[in-house]
Amino acid sequence: MLLKSKLFILFLTGILFIGCKSSNNDIYVSVAGSDSNSGTKDSPVQTITQALKIAKSIKTKSNNSITIMVKSGDYHLTEPLVITPELNDLSIVGEFKGQVKIKGSKVIATHWKRFDENIWVTDLTDDIDFNQLFVNGEKQILARFPNYDENEKYWQGYSADATSKERIMSWKNPVGGFIHGMHSGRWGGFHYQITNVTEDGELNLSGGHQNNRPSDMHPEFRMVENIFEELDSENEWYYNSKEKKLYLWPSEKTNLNASIIEASTLKHLIEIKGNIENPVEHITIENLIFEHTQRTFMEPYDPLLRSDWTIYRGGTITLDGSAHCMINNCEFTNLGGNVIFVNGYNREHTFKGNHIYNCGASAISFVGDASSVRSPSFQYGEFVPAKDMDTVKGPANELYPAKCMVENNLIYRIGRVEKQVAGVQISMAMKIHVKNNSIYDVPRAGINVSEGTWGGHIIEFNDVFNTVLETSDHGAFNSWGRDRFWHPTYHVIDSLVHANPKMPYWDAMYTTIIRNNRFRCDHGWDIDLDDGSSNYHIYNNLCLNGGIKLREGFYRTVENNIMVNNGFHPHVWFDNSNDVFKHNIMMTKHFPIRLKGWGKEVDYNVFPDSTALALAQKNNTDIHSVFGNPSFVSPKDSDFSVSENSIALNIGFKNFSMDQFGVQKPDLKLIAKQPEIPELISKLEKNSKTNTFKWLGTTLKNIETPEEQSASGLFDMNGIIVLKIEENSKLSPSNLKENDVIIGLNDDKIKNTEDFLNKYQGVSWQGQMTITVIRNQQRIKIHVNLK
Repeated sequence: MLLKSKLFILFLTGILFIGCKSSNNDIYVSVAGSDSNSGTKDSPVQTITQALKIAKSIKTKSNNSITIMVKSGDYHLTEPLVITPELNDLSIVGEFKGQVKIKGSKVIATHWKRFDENIWVTDLTDDIDFNQLFVNGEKQILARFPNYDENEKYWQGYSADATSKERIMSWKNPVGGFIHGMHSGRWGGFHYQITNVTEDGELNLSGGHQNNRPSDMHPEFRMVENIFEELDSENEWYYNSKEKKLYLWPSEKTNLNASIIEASTLKHLIEIKGNIENPVEHITIENLIFEHTQRTFMEPYDPLLRSDWTIYRGGTITLDGSAHCMINNCEFTNLGGNVIFVNGYNREHTFKGNHIYNCGASAISFVGDASSVRSPSFQYGEFVPAKDMDTVKGPANELYPAKCMVENNLIYRIGRVEKQVAGVQISMAMKIHVKNNSIYDVPRAGINVSEGTWGGHIIEFNDVFNTVLETSDHGAFNSWGRDRFWHPTYHVIDSLVHANPKMPYWDAMYTTIIRNNRFRCDHGWDIDLDDGSSNYHIYNNLCLNGGIKLREGFYRTVENNIMVNNGFHPHVWFDNSNDVFKHNIMMTKHFPIRLKGWGKEVDYNVFPDSTALALAQKNNTDIHSVFGNPSFVSPKDSDFSVSENSIALNIGFKNFSMDQFGVQKPDLKLIAKQPEIPELISKLEKNSKTNTFKWLGTTLKNIETPEEQSASGLFDMNGIIVLKIEENSKLSPSNLKENDVIIGLNDDKIKNTEDFLNKYQGVSWQGQMTITVIRNQQRIKIHVNLK
């Protein structure tokens, strides 16, 4: 009887288990299905929109989790997929990774005819608005001047003549055309649309709202597009919306009438919409490919406090008023604007294992609502008077992202349209964890923190390089701290914080940690803490080129970092900054600018030579610091650990892991690029078998013999011979020539390669410099653009 009872209980348990399993209510979607079907595995629906309708119906009767299983195929959305709180605990999953594409484009019917020898034309019957075009999956180029050139740094082709009167007068009807120009200081870019042209060839424009530091467009770094007369090269297109005629210069191998033509019509593909009272929770998006959203650079933008940013609050996937959502193992490519945008109230999301590339704006953005900031200011020059300032610490409400994880993502070639972008952007947010991401080939920062509100972020084990490629005065990691206490006038900040030393903690209330990362920036700093960035702990970072900069700000501790071929850049410090810089390995002197004090402690560091150390000690810092070779284990293999007999160990430096930088997910790690490991300053390489040095695609060598001095017509043996300039290197467009001898950089004299590199690292962030050379016994000044 007991046995029968146990069997009966097991039988009932089995029934209950089966019942629970079936109550998951999986819904199946297939391009071969029909929206009149039930959505079961054997009767799938055709669209994800219909699957969401079925899910809502199920949710009215049950709170069980639901999975929408999407079978292989291309799914062209006619409107964004909107997920609201009644769909909580929902997953949208691709059945097989890499085989499900969610597209914001429409396949358009065409019948192509020749327009001229190269250009074809077709009439469109549909009334559609689009700004990206794809032929057989390949992105086409909107008609532009100058023509697209991947090797050009700015806009992939730029010219001061883009908006010359002669060119403007050659356009029959440029209304609707776009002008893209860099900020005059190259702090991002601007975008304008042509509204009309005056009789004398002047353009009337709308736009220019995409940067929070107003300026004129750069006089040279600009380009125009969406003008019919500029359709003059392969893969360019133009759409005359009034006549509904699409023009295209196809590649030679393309049979247009046998091709699939897709035009982007949507800005967003998934919108997760809730609010703080009723958030969307437990949404999972996995194993999907997202493509073909519209470019959004002319949409309304919001300013982000006093940073350089304004931003469009939307992306391919937009999360607003949600919690505990996951976007994992997805691919995002050929997208016109932001990719993942976390807006306002959001908590505890995870974005993991995603592949993001070839996109128009930022990859992953966390941006809170300005109402959550106490005493906010929005323009650089704005400031709330101290008598009117809210003195309560922390946020005013909870309309901001917090406690989110960004891990193991591969991000590159973003900012293809907009230039004030980042791989990970954080603004008005708290405790964002950014771990093991590879981010490279970006026009501005790889990771950007727009202000101190409210700190607590952890930035660790990331690999960030090839940054600041089209802009300037920035870093692989960049932050601003233009919080309540900050003012554009130095003495005002100084007096405020002297009166209330804890004021920098009012907004930067939690310490932001930057640790165990590998950074390389060739056009700025590897780590750039700009205007007022406060309450940071920076340690165990390998900085491959640009060094570490701290400007203004308070309560920063920088310790146990390695700065390859560079050093420390303290800028505009206050006498009560309380900054600490210790146990670091540097390969240059310090580069101080306008310091009122040297913080709480600057000591126990490694310098390259006695001269650099002596310069520091003149400022009453680095009393216990040392100089000499740190004895790196294997720099060429990116192992900058120091050997057991290194002098660095004597001043408190501790080795840290050198093999966990960047994405670790196996399939993404396999394709991720690695940064170029720089050749070390020769003085620090004991075992160097060569007396040459490579710099920006050139090979340099010290003047070392009387014969070399005589042959070059020098008065002494100071100077560097240019042995070789590689084709297509950064310096090949300059007037620098082989056999030139470099004797000066800007206003400084140059003795040798170490001296040259020290001075170069102090000015490289400016993006340009002047080199003095001896050529044919004549002194010549050469302007060098470092982009």
